[in-house]
Amino acid sequence: MKTKREDVRNVAIIAHVDHGKTTLVDQLLKQSGVFRENQEVQERVMDSNDIERERGITILSKNTAVHYKGVKINIIDTPGHADFGGEVERVLKMVDGVILLVDAFEGAMPQTKFVLRKALELDLHVIVCINKIDRPEARPEEVIDEVLELLMDLEASDEQLDCPFLYASAKAGHAVLDLADTPENMAPLFETILKYIPAPEGDPDADTQVLISTIDYNEYVGRIGVGKVENGKIAVNQELTLLNHHDLDKRKKVKISKLYEFDGLNKVEVKEASIGSIVAISGIEDIHIGDTLCGGDNPEAIPFQKISEPTLSMNFMVNDSPLAGQEGKYITSRHLRDRLYRELNTDVSLRVEETDSTDSFKVSGRGELHLSVLIENMRREGYEFSVSKAEVLYHYDENGKKLEPMELAYIDVDDEFSGSVIQKLGERKGELRNMHTNSNGSTRLEFSIPARGLIGYRGEFMTDTKGTGVLNTIFNGYEPYKGDIQYRKQGSLIAFESGESITYGLFNAQERGALFIGPGVKVYAGMVIGQTGKAEDIEINVCKTKKLTNTRSSSADEALKLTPPRVLSLEQALEFIDTDELLEITPKSLRIRKKILDPTMRKRAAIRK
Repeated sequence: MKTKREDVRNVAIIAHVDHGKTTLVDQLLKQSGVFRENQEVQERVMDSNDIERERGITILSKNTAVHYKGVKINIIDTPGHADFGGEVERVLKMVDGVILLVDAFEGAMPQTKFVLRKALELDLHVIVCINKIDRPEARPEEVIDEVLELLMDLEASDEQLDCPFLYASAKAGHAVLDLADTPENMAPLFETILKYIPAPEGDPDADTQVLISTIDYNEYVGRIGVGKVENGKIAVNQELTLLNHHDLDKRKKVKISKLYEFDGLNKVEVKEASIGSIVAISGIEDIHIGDTLCGGDNPEAIPFQKISEPTLSMNFMVNDSPLAGQEGKYITSRHLRDRLYRELNTDVSLRVEETDSTDSFKVSGRGELHLSVLIENMRREGYEFSVSKAEVLYHYDENGKKLEPMELAYIDVDDEFSGSVIQKLGERKGELRNMHTNSNGSTRLEFSIPARGLIGYRGEFMTDTKGTGVLNTIFNGYEPYKGDIQYRKQGSLIAFESGESITYGLFNAQERGALFIGPGVKVYAGMVIGQTGKAEDIEINVCKTKKLTNTRSSSADEALKLTPPRVLSLEQALEFIDTDELLEITPKSLRIRKKILDPTMRKRAAIRK
């Protein structure tokens, strides 16, 4: 018989990037007594990875648990970015309610919408928490209206519309139910969780069922499956069957070697766990996201949403540039292969395939952000390699017709920029589906656009909207190929010889276009050092010194004024490179280069095309 387990609550925190989710979790941990009074606690304790800390985005969902008035509250932090949408969906299967965190100034954002829609579809209860109310420009009342509007747009049920609202400053560590209340601590939020988030439900006497929602990986114990006990009990040494709703051939007898529950930021070993518990399980080699662990003679897999398919791929290759191996620790094809295959342990939306070259691997992912996060992680770990331009992965229908992956793009821009955005996306085969004015005076545009139409657009978009625009995309199935896209092609400035860049050579070069480097930089023949305004590539010698005719001229060099170079970030460089170019990635440098470095051979290859 189904029963409720009153001493547990399972809740996920959903929010747009940078609305204070991780800071809020920090406070809940502190105030529930997880840390000792005098313990030094790093800010953003939940973000374990450097990139997450720097970019302020949470990529992988994380589990933590706090205790309040004898109830264990499992809190799951979710990624807010659509490239990690597969993560969101699975995580929400483990909880009975969500805390929707919204910035008191920025209000409801497109990404909030994406995650919230998923939560409402799964019939989860919602607590709305308006955060950062101590910001000078906060506008909490308006933001509440925006959230209610959003809930109505997403067709929330009456029960979901009747959700509680709280006002908080995660940074200062307090929440109130009414703006007139005196803020003290986070108790109002804890109380609201106990009151509004339903206790987990299941049949403790039925056969065991645990749906694996995330995978953790540890070098010592291998793969660790994390999921919620839906029915029955799960215990150490129990023999179970491993099934998968989307893979009917998968059926395997397995044994649990270790079982953990979450407490604070730690995993604690337990002997058994009952309905509603969120557990981590080790000892099963072949465990994957979406698998169900079942007990009894008639095992049944739990249905779940299929993982988002990759839409983009790029080749990861051994670095063979003239400057190869000078800055990286891991440089061989074996290093590269091992690292990419290790990533598959925890990232389910990633694919890695061998190619006909032992030095190159085809890596496919959910979008540019997804792949750039992997690249950035690898370079920080000391890897050196090069990558090709991102390409879209096509599907074909039964008649062999080419289908293109499509994205829905949600764009918020100031009125004055909407014209240029509509024009640009129109050129990239985007179709404007919807357009309306937001309450804060900005314009909301919704486009359906081929995934390839978005490659290289983000940088352009930020320039066109003077850095104020917000662009979010969500995968939206496959449609027939919409024809070629004419990109405005600007050529590259290419270094003619190897050496070190010199002011005089750069001064002459800058007349031809925008430079990516300043003086004193190591360059090699075939390296791209800037962009021209023209369509064709230009070779240029930036290592050239001036012929000295008299003694006075040598000091004249110092007076040459160089325009500051445009130093490209990883994302900008990935967007810039063309199909005949590579991006060389080392722990210290990003260099763009031609695939064929030798100018004569390069010209021959271009003619053969």
